[in-house]
Amino acid sequence: MKRKALVLAGVGAAALAVPSVMTFAAEDFGKYQVGDTRSGYTFAKVETRAIQDDDFENPGMLWVEHGEEVWETVDGKAGKSCKSCHADASDTMKNVGSTYPVFAKDIGKLENVENRINRCRTDNMKAKPWKYDSRDMLGVVSYVKRQSFGQPMNVKIDGGAASWFKKGEEFYNQRRGQLDMACKHCHVDNAGNMIRANTLSQGQGNGFPTYRLKWQKPGSLHRRFRGCNKQVRAKPYKTGTDEYLALELYVMWRGQGLPVETPAVRN
Repeated sequence: MKRKALVLAGVGAAALAVPSVMTFAAEDFGKYQVGDTRSGYTFAKVETRAIQDDDFENPGMLWVEHGEEVWETVDGKAGKSCKSCHADASDTMKNVGSTYPVFAKDIGKLENVENRINRCRTDNMKAKPWKYDSRDMLGVVSYVKRQSFGQPMNVKIDGGAASWFKKGEEFYNQRRGQLDMACKHCHVDNAGNMIRANTLSQGQGNGFPTYRLKWQKPGSLHRRFRGCNKQVRAKPYKTGTDEYLALELYVMWRGQGLPVETPAVRN
């Protein structure tokens, strides 16, 4: 297939190669496409999709299994495990992956799964909080979100979440960094185009924590945000900050209807 190069405004010499034909029927990708909204799965190579589709080949499942072990492990001065309060995760956590982040009225702010886990640890288990992308945190988040596997994303953006959604939308569309680029320039304006050797996706969050072949381990959505910020030569925020929480809500909303894929596999 012939390709032609495009140059994004404000990127200088950073070139994108564009397939000459970019038409896809919705049925081509089944559940991984809802209208014009497409999962990163649809932009991945066939070999990468095959790894994700096979639970025995998907390396992210090792973290899911580790998360299940940690779920049942007592930790902290209160002598509790996650299971002590939440019992069978397949019942109590089955809607978490498709609905978070949520506005938590008791603390008056938006909360994602990682922050909720650490609040449970410090308040209820009297245990130390985990680092954001630690093995235990990635494991339990992967295990919890896996209980929603296949469910359509359905985050709420009204009520207390409305102002967070607005901030996330503003962040997504704001130019930043030395390359003067916003999230939208890659994931809206150029989704499906090539940047160097990689195909740009729509930047959906329905598969996180995602096992990236580049990382050789799973990573959080906020880790991906930091990487994107660095790539446009902008100063990244810390994981778990309000800026990234708001952005997470907006990104999850962009993927409304797409299935939870955790743990997805990407390049």
